[in-house]
Amino acid sequence: MVIYSKGYRGGLEEYGILIPVRDSKFRTTFEQLLSHPVLGLRQAEWHLGHSGQSITREDLDRVHTEGYVNRLFSQGLEGEIIRTFELLDSNGEYHRYDPAQATRRLNKLLERTLYSIAGDYQCCKVALDKGFCYYFGGGAHHAQPDHGKGFCLLNDIVIVLRKAQAEKLIRNAWVIDVDAHKGDGTAAITQNDDTIRTLSIHMARGWPLDEAEFDSQGRRNPSFIPSDVDIPIDSGQEDLYVPRLQQGLLTLAGMSSPDLALVVSGADPYEHDELPSTRLLRLSKRQMMERDILIYSFLKSRGIPAAYLMSGGYGEKIWEVYYQFVEWALLDRLGYSSADPLT
Repeated sequence: MVIYSKGYRGGLEEYGILIPVRDSKFRTTFEQLLSHPVLGLRQAEWHLGHSGQSITREDLDRVHTEGYVNRLFSQGLEGEIIRTFELLDSNGEYHRYDPAQATRRLNKLLERTLYSIAGDYQCCKVALDKGFCYYFGGGAHHAQPDHGKGFCLLNDIVIVLRKAQAEKLIRNAWVIDVDAHKGDGTAAITQNDDTIRTLSIHMARGWPLDEAEFDSQGRRNPSFIPSDVDIPIDSGQEDLYVPRLQQGLLTLAGMSSPDLALVVSGADPYEHDELPSTRLLRLSKRQMMERDILIYSFLKSRGIPAAYLMSGGYGEKIWEVYYQFVEWALLDRLGYSSADPLT
């Protein structure tokens, strides 16, 4: 199943933000699915629109501090967005931001974020019912308990898992994070929570691991808090990516038996990703598909419901990665035994 609302705009240009999150990431992926000779005819069997369900302050409070949530629902919201999306440089000048190009107010980003988190939650519920669901949104894994970070205003990953736990839909969960950057916010939030086990495979160097590990008072930067399973991949080690991920999944399986796996299915390790901070990891299109088939098959063989979030992916070619996997997975869910996509 795929959750996507036609007409949804996921890019950032309308807010004047010049980070290369393109609408094609969502729109072109969906259009390609509709043009498929099998999937196009069977759209009613795999496509869902957004449910319209809302996310409450109570849902946010399970994950983020009261002070931070209060700032988001106050006059301080715009300042939090500017800091989270790094829209000012050290001199106070605009950075990757041009308000003159905006067609929507910056503070409307919170409204869109809450709408997206509701889609995450719908994805989890569909996955629990059907075994698999892919949501065209979500994956804000950098948001910390008391602040946003790395284009992530709220940590939707933990928000929806704790909501599902509070509503007695699940007890235990996995987060399998294959975004190019370390899932630092998710690791920090869940560090003392054995009901949510986390795996992150990511660049061994670069952002956010190029920051200082300790501040001047000796306090540890939360970006260095480990996941339950961390798999750092250095530049030039791309051929080791899939084998190390496979071993990491086996390690994760030895820790717990989850009711749900939430896959942070970032496409930004792709060699054609356009965000400068992803350039230390350059997987080919084939390697990306190997990664995605490994995770899908690992979960399916164990009967673990899988909810996928689109997560990071930047530039005009990034839709290729999402499409190749979702096409293959939907055909599998619909009962088609197609040829090996890797041959």
